[in-house]
Amino acid sequence: MKNENHQKADALGDNHIGTSVKTPLRSDAFVKTDDQKIEAISFHYQKIMEELGLDLTDDSLSGTPYRVAKMYVKELFSGLDPKNKPKISVFDNKYEYNKMLVESNITFNSSCEHHFLPIVGKAHIGYISSGKVIGLSKMNRIVQYFGRRPQVQERMTMQIFNELKTALQTDDVIVVVEAEHLCVSTRGVNDKSSKTTTLEYGGQFSDTQIRNDFFKMI
Repeated sequence: MKNENHQKADALGDNHIGTSVKTPLRSDAFVKTDDQKIEAISFHYQKIMEELGLDLTDDSLSGTPYRVAKMYVKELFSGLDPKNKPKISVFDNKYEYNKMLVESNITFNSSCEHHFLPIVGKAHIGYISSGKVIGLSKMNRIVQYFGRRPQVQERMTMQIFNELKTALQTDDVIVVVEAEHLCVSTRGVNDKSSKTTTLEYGGQFSDTQIRNDFFKMI
């Protein structure tokens, strides 16, 4: 008999939900070291592979549980740990550039939190300085940081938006995220051509003309 969680998952199906702007984390999420997490994940992933009927004595498979565990902790989901958050440096806008600044086509890889399958896409960011500017590469690092965790695209968009608003001390920020979800293209409906687009903005970008100027630039 299916337990309650399995029944909820079946009832939800492929419906796309998110419960919070913050990534859901337990209070003890960072008690263990990275090495301890890798060891534990490796053990459990081995059990998953064995349940699938794979022969882990084969040279090609024997190291897979460790490789997957290391990849989860050190790469794909490294954005869960606050110690990996990029240091965000902002500077006074001494050259008094007061028009829109746009960085487009910031590539990222994330993971759908419902199936742990890849989300592959691009982010486009714009802001109007209220006296502070941010290094261009820092915007890439912010996108990558929030992408490297199990995600819902709407949440990721809002997390990037909120981080930039806080760093730049302005509401004049806009974020667009376009992505392909492999949970759509490789399973379920198996749609190979669709993409998902999300948008968050505030301040001067609430003005339709300014927003349209941004869209023309990307």
